[in-house]
Amino acid sequence: QVQLVESGGGLVQPGGSLRLSCAASGSIFSINAMGWYRQAPGKQRELVASITSGGSTNYADSVKGRFTISRDNAKNTVYLQMNSLKPADTAVYYCNAVGLLRYTFRGFDSWGQGTQVTVSS
Repeated sequence: QVQLVESGGGLVQPGGSLRLSCAASGSIFSINAMGWYRQAPGKQRELVASITSGGSTNYADSVKGRFTISRDNAKNTVYLQMNSLKPADTAVYYCNAVGLLRYTFRGFDSWGQGTQVTVSS
């Protein structure tokens, strides 16, 4: 009932930048928090950054100072600006949204399909 569509992944050289976008659509009453997770081959999925509807943010230590998360509440969209990328940032990046459904006010916890980010020379 809630769909998340990610875009912006790709191949970039070390030190480069990418901007990921994720748009949520469907039967949404409100979105409490949106975030980005990533999963590298052979590793568990980990939180990269999250942001609440009020704008409070949280970052993994490994990306602090390099990545910036932001959101447009009117568009139900979250962004991840990634600068100074390193090969260790290579992973599939997933968007996540947590909120309430329209009409039923039941909670939802939805994921996007993932977008590949590869940092390599």
